[in-house]
Amino acid sequence: MSAASTIRAALDRDLHQIRDDVLRLGSLVNEQLRLSIKALLDRDLSLAHQVIATDERINELRYKMEQECLATIARQQPAASDLRYIITAMHMSVELERMGDHAVGISGIVIRMGGEQPLKPLLDIPRMQTLTCEMLDQALDAFVKMDPAQARSVVLRDDEVDALYNQILRELLTYMAQDKKVIARAMYLLWIAHILERTADRVTNLCERVIFAATGELGDYKPPKPTDISKGSDNPM
Repeated sequence: MSAASTIRAALDRDLHQIRDDVLRLGSLVNEQLRLSIKALLDRDLSLAHQVIATDERINELRYKMEQECLATIARQQPAASDLRYIITAMHMSVELERMGDHAVGISGIVIRMGGEQPLKPLLDIPRMQTLTCEMLDQALDAFVKMDPAQARSVVLRDDEVDALYNQILRELLTYMAQDKKVIARAMYLLWIAHILERTADRVTNLCERVIFAATGELGDYKPPKPTDISKGSDNPM
């Protein structure tokens, strides 16, 4: 094997490891999001505490990934598409770690709620979580395939999450206007919906990085949000 082939094989091994680490981190974050909403639906405080405790593992994986990416750049000195791939993976690790923080935020609210019955039947919040997790799965798949078209299609699904969030917002504002005594209970649910909306936004950030890795084009592919009152602090705690 020539020296060039040996170098290429070593770089390919590093890139495969980076890809596997992104998928491992993404899978863990997806499970954290699912469990945080399960804790809400079941009023399972033990499960909420478990989600919070698992966040340390996500943080460790994120920093391990960054170190591996930097080591690959220093050792292999990749250029062009390979370098974009590594930079994309580094950015994705940051977004995924923050999405893990969102799962922690939801779990913290569940703990604050205690065993109290939610203000209303929980239908749209679980739908938001399911849709967000589906988007995350599809974004990770687009990363594996380096498929910018699939990444763009995931970005468009963010509108579905926004529609659910706005529906929840209108409904909870109605509850609060009719009875001031339920404001605190309504706000718990509103914050959870807000966190899920922000999580879906982070999935679109992943997709933008996949598009960059595949095409070299970096931009904001999210449709404009004419009335976006959901922006602000990610953490209500």
